[in-house]
Amino acid sequence: MASESGRSVASRLLEVMFAFRPGHDCLSLAEITRRTGMAHATVRRMVQELLAAGVLEQTEQGKYVVGLKVWELATLAPRSMPLRAAALPFMEDLHAALRQHVQLAVREGLEAVVVERMSTPTAVGLVSQVGGRLPLHSSGVGKVLLAYGGTELFDQVTARGLQAYTPATIIDPETLRAHLAECRRTGFAVVREETSLSAQSVAVPVFGPTGEVTAALSVVVAAGTVNLNSVIPALVAAGRGISRGMGGGRSIASSGPIPNPMRRPRP
Repeated sequence: MASESGRSVASRLLEVMFAFRPGHDCLSLAEITRRTGMAHATVRRMVQELLAAGVLEQTEQGKYVVGLKVWELATLAPRSMPLRAAALPFMEDLHAALRQHVQLAVREGLEAVVVERMSTPTAVGLVSQVGGRLPLHSSGVGKVLLAYGGTELFDQVTARGLQAYTPATIIDPETLRAHLAECRRTGFAVVREETSLSAQSVAVPVFGPTGEVTAALSVVVAAGTVNLNSVIPALVAAGRGISRGMGGGRSIASSGPIPNPMRRPRP
């Protein structure tokens, strides 16, 4: 069991809150204790405090779920809520036209976080949920975020090792570098079964007010069911529309050549 000495009350409360993850959104007290590694009595006290504050709520079965107060706080997050508001009309149009998964993601550290998704029950199964995380090097949205993230981000991702999720995953840094350069040149990334077998995706960047890439938008399909080239024009148009809604000063198609952030200056 992890030592609790020297830790602030706030850090322990946060650890209890972050025990809740996609796929683990309804937990018993014992499960929270196991996931945090803290003493049972400490977890029970923290849970009671969070219940009183409305951060957690208790189900009829006695388990705990994230409370409405957290959602209210999340609506103030500038990286997700304004982005979702700008993106939803375009995502709805894409979803209505394609009847495939359409998802929006932002970068958090060395991963992509899905902040919105529209799905069809008959579409291919996905490895993540809304709020879930995807690798930067092998997912469509991840590759877009990595392509525009600069040399330091690329070095950090490759330094920790490129995990092979399927036989198709690119794990050679130089090959990945070439794919990212192609993404910047064309304005989109195509990924074929690199994160999960039978799933393919195409993704485009969403630009913010100063020309930075703030998010990535993708369509995910079952391998062999859709010609990804036919999806690209609508996806690019949607990315441009969201970028305008976010005050993007640079559109995907009219921005001209995209500088290569991976290119190191000559000595």
